[in-house]
Amino acid sequence: MKTMLRLSVNGKPREDAVAENALLIDYLRDALALTGTKQGCDGGECGACTVLVDGQPRLACSTLAHSVAGREVETVESLSQEGNISRLQRSFHENLGAQCGFCTPGMIMAAEALLRVNPKPDRDQIRAALAGNLCRCTGYVKIVDSVEAACGREHAL
Repeated sequence: MKTMLRLSVNGKPREDAVAENALLIDYLRDALALTGTKQGCDGGECGACTVLVDGQPRLACSTLAHSVAGREVETVESLSQEGNISRLQRSFHENLGAQCGFCTPGMIMAAEALLRVNPKPDRDQIRAALAGNLCRCTGYVKIVDSVEAACGREHAL
């Protein structure tokens, strides 16, 4: 059975008929064509599906769409403005934080949540904020470097 879901997605109000058991990831990817949010493990273990709900990281693969009714959902697509990628997205590109790229949207959204509350985190704080996001390509050094560079700091060796 479908019921109306009212929320804001990437700053735009939405009202859609959504199945009561639909997951947020399916709503974002299938109904709204916001495919930056990736479905990785499908069990809340890898973080590839991380989005922000009212500014807090949330795993879209284990969140019912209707549970975010009336709230603000942000996907990685929200970070680019007028066709220009954000400073954090650019930093991942320039500092090789994106290897195969599959985990990158989730990493970026987790990092974005951190930087909103702590614009100058140290490397341990960055690692802690990204602890729920897995990358199978790297040892995470370039990912942490990328977040650090987005803060305007050089990488600590």
